[in-house]
Amino acid sequence: MSKEPQNYREIEDTVHTDFKDRMSYGDYLNLDMVLNAQQLRSTEHDEMLFIIIHQASELWMKLAGHEVSAAIRLIENDQYGPSFKVISRVKMIFNQLTQSWSILSTLTPTDYLKFRDTLGPASGFQSYAYRKLEFLLGNKNDKLARVHRHDSVVFNELTSALESPSLYDVVIRKLHEAGFDIDATKLKRDFTQPYESNDSVRQAWLEVYRNTDTHFDLYELGEKLVDIEDAFQQWRFKHMYTVQRIIGNRMGTGGSSGVPFLRKALDISFFPELLALRTEL
Repeated sequence: MSKEPQNYREIEDTVHTDFKDRMSYGDYLNLDMVLNAQQLRSTEHDEMLFIIIHQASELWMKLAGHEVSAAIRLIENDQYGPSFKVISRVKMIFNQLTQSWSILSTLTPTDYLKFRDTLGPASGFQSYAYRKLEFLLGNKNDKLARVHRHDSVVFNELTSALESPSLYDVVIRKLHEAGFDIDATKLKRDFTQPYESNDSVRQAWLEVYRNTDTHFDLYELGEKLVDIEDAFQQWRFKHMYTVQRIIGNRMGTGGSSGVPFLRKALDISFFPELLALRTEL
């Protein structure tokens, strides 16, 4: 019997190799569409990196939105355990997104400028997966949805997310149902408007954190929300710093001020009372 070469692995007899009339891996994932979606608009080598990083990020944000939507439904139905699982997944998705900026930062300013003009007015600011995710988490701003009026399907989807209770709105409702005295203005409000910090909500969370054994599900939920806030803010910061590293203080391709505009986002909190109560514990 001949000896099998050391750097060789024989295909096992049970491995499927004939896909003439069967679904393959590529069929299941529509890889013909996915892997042919990188349409370069220049002859520059690094444009492929730029496109793939952003396309992959859009997929991760789509998944994050899918998971946050599930968390909202689960919490509405008092299924806290399963909601913790999907919220933990959202945190890991943000960690993945943050790491992607490290790959993009290998793009030097000189090389990016070679193809930047091919973007025209296109910008990540126009990402509807990101916008929907922000709306689901509670950063509501109807002006941001207007960017997508040219696409009725996307605009209607964003409008629905804008008008619906966010993850935090649903959690505040659960604080109320648990017996905490929450201001009526926070329970019945215009969900298209940005959430503003409220003393009754802060007091409710203080009670939860001071009596964790009594309110453990809400306490754990509060910490899961802080996990999301933490991971999302790290993603925001890394985004801002990567842009600064590559284009400095140039204006963004979409017309924004660029880095100054991104820096302002770092001051926006999805769950402000959960961060503020740390000082009072």
